[in-house]
Amino acid sequence: MGPAQRDAVARARGWARLALVLVAACVAVVMAGAGSGGWLVLFIGFVLLALAGAGVWWMLAHRGGARLLGGLVAVTAPVGVVVMYALSGLWPVAVGALALWAGALASARASLRSVRRPKGMHGRKTPPPRRPVLIMNVRSGGGKVVKHGLVERAEALGARVVVLGADDAYTDPAAEARQAIAEGADLLGVAGGDGTQALVAAVAAEHDVPFLVIAAGTRNHFAMDLGLDRTDPTRSLDALTNGVELRVDLGDVGGRAFVNTVSFGAYAEIVQSPDYRDAKAATALDHLPDLLQGEAGPTLDVQTDDTHVHAPQALLVSNNAYARADPLGGGRRPRLDAGLLGVIGVRVEGAAQAAELALLGERAGSITSVTSRRVVVEADRERIAVAVDGEALELATPVVCTVRPAALRVRVPRHRPGAAYAPPTVDWRRIVRLALGHPDPRTIKEAYDV
Repeated sequence: MGPAQRDAVARARGWARLALVLVAACVAVVMAGAGSGGWLVLFIGFVLLALAGAGVWWMLAHRGGARLLGGLVAVTAPVGVVVMYALSGLWPVAVGALALWAGALASARASLRSVRRPKGMHGRKTPPPRRPVLIMNVRSGGGKVVKHGLVERAEALGARVVVLGADDAYTDPAAEARQAIAEGADLLGVAGGDGTQALVAAVAAEHDVPFLVIAAGTRNHFAMDLGLDRTDPTRSLDALTNGVELRVDLGDVGGRAFVNTVSFGAYAEIVQSPDYRDAKAATALDHLPDLLQGEAGPTLDVQTDDTHVHAPQALLVSNNAYARADPLGGGRRPRLDAGLLGVIGVRVEGAAQAAELALLGERAGSITSVTSRRVVVEADRERIAVAVDGEALELATPVVCTVRPAALRVRVPRHRPGAAYAPPTVDWRRIVRLALGHPDPRTIKEAYDV
């Protein structure tokens, strides 16, 4: 182990020891402040938090009076915790313990981060494109294309712009991209949502030309994980004149490319509804009871490289893994070039599992989180609903998801904010080993990557 690796492990050991000291302090504060009667109050507090999770389940999985009761429990149980601690005089203990626990988690993550360098995708310098073509959807992101003057700015930099969404007629972005390639385009770019980006990215990958992402959609998850500035989409255009090129993976579902995620189960069924775009919450609440209780939707059977997942209510397959097991795909992907799919499956069968999920989060037994090169989704139906980068589709079963390693050349600005660090899940067994000076082989391997 060289000096840099030794330093990384030493830093990790220091943070790990601080994390354990803070955990011990948290326990000491609780033991000293609670007393014999206080322990019962603290225990009741945890019970009420678990009850809040059960209330969320009742609200989502039922209708009528049960839904109303669940909503009331979900709201009043946390309030009850606060009131109980305040009346019992234990609120300083609770606040102090929570502060110490938060510090312990932060120190533990700093320890893991010390030996887990966020492996940024390495860009290489390439000449600016001579005939770039940018496809811009003026309706995406609430009109960001018009608001930021992206058409005029791009044309001033020498790009040809194809405008979509100016009228009610549908224009196929992939067809426009293929036409641009036929006319000699040496770069394809998109200002639009992730679904439009995926369609054009597939054409760029097919013809091995660079792809440019302009963060003008609503969520901009792909742009975020590329490290682009999502607050000012005009900065994405800097890639035309002062850019570098990255090689990233593309996901593939049944021969169709995706840049972010493919969803199966509850979410995929809900987005099929024509009412979803205009009333997301109401549509979800209307469909979820039947979907969660198995009275609607298909029964899925999922096989990854090493894991079998039977009958998940929701399944998320992502182009590279998310740092945390977020079934909604709302987190961060530390890398887009690892050559692996992320797989997150969720099955909550009742209020007890919902309570466990409220207390344990991604550690709960109702969540399965793995990585895989290939995912096969079978079902008890010939066709199932699938949401590909947010676009509602129906595909024939079995649905096969794979990854296309380094399939896409992405041109990004040389100077960009960069992807925010995605903190790893805290594994306390690793923290203890680090604190004792006995890092596991995975820690040593990560340290060598510094």
